[in-house]
Amino acid sequence: MGSQSDLKIMAAAAELLRQFGVTYEITLVSAHRTPHRLVEYAETARKRGLRVIIAGGGGAAHLPGMVASFTTLPVIGVPINSATSIHGLDSILSMLQMPAGVPVATVALDGATNAAVLATQMLALNNARLADVLEKYRTSLKDKVMRTIEELRKGGFSDD
Repeated sequence: MGSQSDLKIMAAAAELLRQFGVTYEITLVSAHRTPHRLVEYAETARKRGLRVIIAGGGGAAHLPGMVASFTTLPVIGVPINSATSIHGLDSILSMLQMPAGVPVATVALDGATNAAVLATQMLALNNARLADVLEKYRTSLKDKVMRTIEELRKGGFSDD
């Protein structure tokens, strides 16, 4: 993430990765305040064993795109509706409008949870344990909806 203020959003990704049993690291890398750190971080990511990078950014949100420009690992961008953002639109567009050849997979505004799911799906392509974890996660989402439907019915509401 680009700054400590992003942690309130990015913590959701870390928590879900922890629940999934995915090893991760979380750190600050500012595209503007620590550009040399950004280059070193991105260029050494693969050697350090990273397989996918989730990068959150608010405002101009250069972090995900700049990380993507220095690594061939998949980069998932999380646009963050920060205090300096234009309701998150600037962050979203900076990630979506990447030039050809330097993609950033972009999730919804403040969508760190989906970034963690997407990263896990990428990792699960070659990991049966993670594929099973994702199946169980999806089942738990379905079960939660079904419990809510049952609670509504008990309260006199109908899904007809």
